[in-house]
Amino acid sequence: MTRALRPPRSANISSDQITSQGAVGSRFLIVDLNNFASFPTLAVGILAAALRNRGHQVEVLCPLAYDVPATQRERQETLLDHAKRRIHLSDWSPILRARDLLRQAASRAAERAHPVVLREVARALERKPDVILVSAYLQHFESLRAIAALAKTKGVSVLLGGPMFNIAETADVWRALPGVSAVVGAEVDRDLADLAEALVSDRDMLSHTGVVLADGRRSAPAQPLRNLDAAPIPDFTDFPWDRYPVRIVPVMTGRGCQWDQCLFCSDVISVSGRTFRTRSVENVLVEMQEQARRHETTNFLFLDLKLNSWPGMIRGVAKGLGRYVQGAEWVGTVHVDQRADNGLTRADLHAAAEGGMRRISFGLESGSQALLDAMRKGSSVERNSTFIRDAHDAGLSIRCTMFKGFPGETAEDMQATVRFLEEHALFLDRVRFNDFTIHTGTPIWRALSEKADGASTLDIVRLDNRRARVLYRTREPRDAAYRRAKARALDLVYQINRREIRDAARQFDGLM
Repeated sequence: MTRALRPPRSANISSDQITSQGAVGSRFLIVDLNNFASFPTLAVGILAAALRNRGHQVEVLCPLAYDVPATQRERQETLLDHAKRRIHLSDWSPILRARDLLRQAASRAAERAHPVVLREVARALERKPDVILVSAYLQHFESLRAIAALAKTKGVSVLLGGPMFNIAETADVWRALPGVSAVVGAEVDRDLADLAEALVSDRDMLSHTGVVLADGRRSAPAQPLRNLDAAPIPDFTDFPWDRYPVRIVPVMTGRGCQWDQCLFCSDVISVSGRTFRTRSVENVLVEMQEQARRHETTNFLFLDLKLNSWPGMIRGVAKGLGRYVQGAEWVGTVHVDQRADNGLTRADLHAAAEGGMRRISFGLESGSQALLDAMRKGSSVERNSTFIRDAHDAGLSIRCTMFKGFPGETAEDMQATVRFLEEHALFLDRVRFNDFTIHTGTPIWRALSEKADGASTLDIVRLDNRRARVLYRTREPRDAAYRRAKARALDLVYQINRREIRDAARQFDGLM
């Protein structure tokens, strides 16, 4: 099923026009707190399209248009970046308290509301929108608090949504912010207009699933969205395309993850990550063709949790995209699992490169097979090695994610990670190496919650429901052998990240 194509537009319907379904021609302000440095925000594009397709007037406030510093991902690193990572990931007891204080200070600095954003929201409120819509990640709490307070002074409702608001404890923290009318934990691609009209017309919003009102009343949890081919094509016309170094369009071919078993993964418990669903290849290619026409670009970023959940998708894009967008280039994330057919054979990777793929990202996590098995990663050290070598041979720039501190990790596990990095450093362009994080609602959190006192190697410091995180301390020994191995691993990560990435992928540096 192909979605109807029509140019994005603002409606010229007066705000007093009413239909039996609700207010038509209402005025909506969408605030983009994500503010990415290199590409527009997919969720905001979906919101704008859904409302404009119903005939509403939409204004999008993108902070990048007002020179607010944008979010940047990995880049070519300096020695200072290496030093910061060493401190952030330190396990040496004498400095843990100082490390934690530095982490808290950095988090507060990164999360505070930007004055320019608040200034522009105040100016937009003078244009009297009916509702402010915000699609937020959990680091946006302070910004949302300030925006909602401004809206409250003008009597404007705030409707909030985001990927983790299907977690009841998290939604309850955010819905209590003064000025917030409701929090939505649902995929609203096709239902947003109905939901927004209900708010404008003061109708019962609890007739829609996944809604929590400011007073705590809530509707039934939303089910995963089906028939993704019927969702609207995102509208990115409001974004400051002149500010992006390269015009890159974000695309999502499916939602969720076919594997869905990693103990630590918070993506698959998010509102859009639950269960795997896919669009048709043709539907994806038609959207890319239309976005290429609208924005005069041939560069695309796939935001799927894993582009090879259905191997037919990555193969279909590689084979067919050139017929829809001549000269198209693209990047995406995959899962190097152990299925007999995971779409990532040597031939598949060469075909992807020939079909315009320039960069590929995957979760390596660890070089220890015992640890990969413990976290139910569904991958093997041997297959990861083969994938890296094959992808490099195909000409792809390779990025991977890793972390330290998974429960049960030993010095031997870290030493295995060091050996893996030493053997593959020349094939990798970027490594994102983090501390292990526990998110509420994940399988590992449920397992820890069910253990009796003393049965876990972790001490829970507190639950941070605002960020859907669990703050903990480990009781596992981090002896000198472990710390030496970790230091060597971080040195290798820095050696990799200080290099320039492969020439063919330069326009995608910092992505994925």
